[in-house]
Amino acid sequence: MITLLAFGVSACMVSYAVFRATTSDPLPAKSSRLYWPLIDNVGPSYNDQGEPHWSLSYTDAIALWQARKASRQTLVYAATWQVESDNPSIPAMSLSGDAVTADFFSMFDVPFRFGGGWVADDDARHATVAVISRHLNEMLFDGQNSVGQEIRLDGQIFRIGGVLEDWNPRPRFFDAGSHGTVYNFDDAGDIYIPFTRATDMKKDSKVVFCPTASWQSDTSHWDAYLHSECDRIDAWVELATPADADRYREYLRNYAAEQQRLGRFSWPPNIRLRNLTDTIEYWQVTPRASTLSMLVSASFLLIVLVNVVGLMLARFMRRASEIGIRRALGASRAAIYRQFLIEAATMGCVGGLLGAALTLLGVWGAGGLFEPNVARLVHVDTSLISLTVLVAIAATVISALYPTWRAAQTQPAWQIKIN
Repeated sequence: MITLLAFGVSACMVSYAVFRATTSDPLPAKSSRLYWPLIDNVGPSYNDQGEPHWSLSYTDAIALWQARKASRQTLVYAATWQVESDNPSIPAMSLSGDAVTADFFSMFDVPFRFGGGWVADDDARHATVAVISRHLNEMLFDGQNSVGQEIRLDGQIFRIGGVLEDWNPRPRFFDAGSHGTVYNFDDAGDIYIPFTRATDMKKDSKVVFCPTASWQSDTSHWDAYLHSECDRIDAWVELATPADADRYREYLRNYAAEQQRLGRFSWPPNIRLRNLTDTIEYWQVTPRASTLSMLVSASFLLIVLVNVVGLMLARFMRRASEIGIRRALGASRAAIYRQFLIEAATMGCVGGLLGAALTLLGVWGAGGLFEPNVARLVHVDTSLISLTVLVAIAATVISALYPTWRAAQTQPAWQIKIN
């Protein structure tokens, strides 16, 4: 019975560990203040059941950024750079990163190991400044403070302004539209440069929604492509209160209405403004395999508990003579309840410890059931081990309620007579 219970609990805990890893809030301290604005710039023929596309065109993104209607705002798009070092022993490499504006680092509480980000004036000057990850800093500079050093990105010299501390929000929310929501559990990039500079370098985002079949998108050359209706840029704004969010939502609606009056949009304003929590829920980033695994393991645990009830009932009723003698000697039904529930809790504790060991094995083998980028997020910590033992104890005690009730109903006179 203990082994059966351990298997049931451990299966449930492994699934819970995966579910926990894929549904966590990447910025719990600020998720209610970060908002994801969207504007439908392609119309009902190209949107998804009335929902605007998940990124903005360059025209709309720049308009929102320059309007500065939020306390902080940033534009982001994912790109790839060819990185070269002056050290001949380090070969050129292609690394991913993001083109961002100055507020990116403060909005998302990005930690720095050395230096810092850049300021708004650097955005205006299209500065050749870069922030690199700790991982890249260790590859190029052996982990030393590289602020002020230079690296070549796509053949251009950039001054390093900051080195990130380990930073890897999960899910990777900040560039989901331009990086692809199917890659929500990929690592954050290694390179961050000013949005304006990346645009000068004609760097495109990884994911572009471009209705080239319509009149809206001329992609014959960079300037035409840049000002077309191709959606490729993520935007985020920070709004302190719900009232600020309402005002910003009204601003978006008025902006879209203005574009309609100017003849750019031929449809009524269609905008969205979701905070980070609602955005992640809207994206449905939790892998279906994780949800399905939770349901299957919960069902398995339920079946295990039904069997535990049967086994416990048989175990307790075999001790009817013992119960009858105890009752005849003056033991109350409450004492019988205490005795068997304590026994059940003890068995649950032993099952929980065995289940914790099996949970460790299950987490170690999670890669065989889930995608590698999801499996590597799953980890065992003190809270998971404690929860495993508590669930085992609680499940066993609940399963013991009916067998204990039946045992407490034993009639002492009848048991003494038949024995």
